[in-house]
Amino acid sequence: MDQPKSDDGGVPVDELVAVTAEELLGYAEIACEAQSLARTELVLKENGLFLLTDAAGNVTPPGACELGLFDRDTRVLSYYDLHVGGGRPDVLSSQAARVYASQIDLTVTDREFGGVFSEPKNFLHIRREHLLGEFMTDRMILTNYMGRVVEFWVDLRFAADFADIFEVRGARRPTRGQYFRPLVGEREVVWIYRGCDDRLRRTVIRFSISPNELDAGRARWLLRLEPKEAVELEINVLPVVNEGRIPGPDRPFGERLRRIRAAYDQWHGHATQIRGDDQFFNAALRQSITDLRALMVDHESRSIVSAGIPWFTAPFGRDSLITSIEALPANPDIARQTLDFLAAYQGEEVDDWTEEEPGKILHELRRGEMAACHEIPHIPYYGSIDSTPLFLVLLGETLRWTGDLALVQRLLPHAERALQWIDRFGDVDGDGFVEYVRRSERGLANQGWKDSGDGVCYPDGTLPEPPIALVEVQGYVYDAKNHMAEVFTALGDFERAGQLRAEAAALRQRINDAFWMEDRGYYALALDGQKRRLPTITSNPGHLLWSGVPTPEQARRVAEVLLADEMFSGWGIRTLARHQPVYNPLSYHNGTIWPHDNALISLGFARYGLRREAATVLEALFEAALHFRYHRLPELFCGIWRGETDTPVAYPVSCSPQAWAAAAFFPMLQGVLGIDPDARGRMLRLVQPYLPRRFRFLDLLRMQVGGSRVSLQFNRYGERTMVNVLDVEGDPLHVRIDVV
Repeated sequence: MDQPKSDDGGVPVDELVAVTAEELLGYAEIACEAQSLARTELVLKENGLFLLTDAAGNVTPPGACELGLFDRDTRVLSYYDLHVGGGRPDVLSSQAARVYASQIDLTVTDREFGGVFSEPKNFLHIRREHLLGEFMTDRMILTNYMGRVVEFWVDLRFAADFADIFEVRGARRPTRGQYFRPLVGEREVVWIYRGCDDRLRRTVIRFSISPNELDAGRARWLLRLEPKEAVELEINVLPVVNEGRIPGPDRPFGERLRRIRAAYDQWHGHATQIRGDDQFFNAALRQSITDLRALMVDHESRSIVSAGIPWFTAPFGRDSLITSIEALPANPDIARQTLDFLAAYQGEEVDDWTEEEPGKILHELRRGEMAACHEIPHIPYYGSIDSTPLFLVLLGETLRWTGDLALVQRLLPHAERALQWIDRFGDVDGDGFVEYVRRSERGLANQGWKDSGDGVCYPDGTLPEPPIALVEVQGYVYDAKNHMAEVFTALGDFERAGQLRAEAAALRQRINDAFWMEDRGYYALALDGQKRRLPTITSNPGHLLWSGVPTPEQARRVAEVLLADEMFSGWGIRTLARHQPVYNPLSYHNGTIWPHDNALISLGFARYGLRREAATVLEALFEAALHFRYHRLPELFCGIWRGETDTPVAYPVSCSPQAWAAAAFFPMLQGVLGIDPDARGRMLRLVQPYLPRRFRFLDLLRMQVGGSRVSLQFNRYGERTMVNVLDVEGDPLHVRIDVV
């Protein structure tokens, strides 16, 4: 077919020719039936751009649900397949630990070039590197080790389906926008789509070397290499929306790589440095810091840590808040950014479609075509029952770590509105508990952190009738009011502080009266709309220890349940006990292990002085991390008992990296080491520090407490843990060690 020409990535409107997906060789057809990550091997991300490929760096077959290049919730590259010498090269190795760049080593054998069929030799080495910035770069260096001149074809096939992220996850739409015939120039191809939101989306694919053959979906180069000769080929894939600037490689690949590496080095330098005598643990902690940087996203001049790749590379209220709380010992700036971002989108009116209410903190914000067309309510969507109290908890915790009264004063109107939401809108039926009931036809049925359709149920799997009061959410509200009492105390409003403490104390009593099951020594999961307890044994009550709700005796009994074989798999604490009829270790929320869940429970154990119990959870999660790639804890993994398997069993669609999993080690360390900051008082207490048995020593270097940076060394001597203060930089800081 005739190819419209393009030499600069521009879109001459009068030359655009409307076509169907079928006319685009079928490459633009979206092949997803349900979300999957079966073929994903390499995951890259930088700001709003992320890339999922197989081990060779390819996106194939066309439209595969789990692969592609995504920009602002839109897949801008849905097919990308390299062939060399008539076939796909063999993978020697591939890795993407740096998250912004991958390194892939490929080879081609001499079988098609006169070699012995029964004993082929690798002769062509291909070093392939993907780099993300404002756009994606694919750099290949091909080197001939044949010993003679060799001539071969390099073939690259590509397409863009411009699918919304929700379509990639399996959503079906009644109608889609308009595709246009790709524009083909001498060294570039432009794929074009105008969505139902009237936004013109383009994917510009540019080549450093002019192909010998080029059409809308394929570029071919005929290469001739002398012995030991190498050639470099660079492909840049540039997403553009409307008439936006087309970003281009204004600097060489190596310089761009050095710049982003320097940015990551600066991020690491700003964070707390954690190192011990276990090099694998050091590597896991360093990967966590890297992943938190990778998960940052910008939106309308503000930054926030996104939830996880691939499905949740967007602002999420609950995820961002919990991640920020977890990361305070490592980098309190993440918390400041999260608070400012979420305050900017705080609810202002009642809207059933988005479940917005005055003072409510958002659940999820999307930027794709389906959101823009209001096919989904994520503009933003507010269907989260716990984001609002967690916003207040984070504000209070940030004050403890930073002493930043200017931040508190700036956000105080937002905090006041959040408190008003809790009392006015959060308590649906006036019983003194915060409950949820779905109001949006496209909203979530369950609106706590276990938000899958069956994530909140009776032991036999029966679903409760709303409104539903989750046990951990009541703990968050209790903690929020106590934190806000401390905030008002810091601001000199002692009357308001006293009122909030009284409200919190009354709520604590109501929680224990309504949820505590004395015969089981445990708390119920929730109350249904008839105020009946859901006696399901789950991990949710473990969060009450983090919030400080149980009495010391109740905390001890809860810990016994959580660390018994029914809940503790050996790799971590399950979301649901295995003796419950609904238990399924392969489900999303009914028997799997979530690192962030374990982290908050571990910190809760430590709050009640149960440091060895907290260390048990930390060590189990670290031993699990050793079996995952890059020692990176995933979003979740299966709850199968450790005695049945040598390694933890992966969950098939778990996000990795995932923010609150990436930050999970920090609160666990905070708990076992007894770290208790008071930045306003220029005080750091270390309460009964306990170094887990697998460590001889552990250093925390340049940890931020207010205007100070303190360096500490923890040493184990038998069952005793000793602490040395190595250095204090900046403002004076009193370090008090309570060993008894």
